[in-house]
Amino acid sequence: MSDSSPARAVPVLDVWCELQCPDCRTALDDLRALRARYGDRLELRLRHFPLEKHKHAFAAAQAAEEAAAQGKLWPYVEAVLERVAELDRKGEALLVEVARELGLDAEEVDTALVDGRHILIVDADQAEGKAIGVTGTPTYVIGGERLDGGKSQEGLRGRIEEIADRLLGEAGQAG
Repeated sequence: MSDSSPARAVPVLDVWCELQCPDCRTALDDLRALRARYGDRLELRLRHFPLEKHKHAFAAAQAAEEAAAQGKLWPYVEAVLERVAELDRKGEALLVEVARELGLDAEEVDTALVDGRHILIVDADQAEGKAIGVTGTPTYVIGGERLDGGKSQEGLRGRIEEIADRLLGEAGQAG
């Protein structure tokens, strides 16, 4: 019998993020560490929460969705966050540039920003975030618990690991 039985639910970590947010850039190290530690045993889900104070955040969220459609969500998100100051200055041109550097179809990313094909996803994420009390980014939700990284990221990764380990332990026993 294979290990991929549908009975074993993988815990989900929702990461409410904004691609023009310096705090989200800081959180990259935590996200990389979590992915390295858990791999496929923890599903990291990017959720969009563009803040009004950052004028390119909404476009960046749409571009990230197009990158996801092209199979490169996390590499794209990381690349844009690494250049958060440049995004402030260059705006949408940087979003297309990063896509090209990663070997994505940059024209398609550009077109997606024009035709707005991903706006509904971004809007839905933002609405859900507001509904559950997300006020800033990054905010994490795992096992029904909301952890706000916008105020302080101190000790957050440890807390996420604690909850993930507990959820994985329960999933393991239920099998």
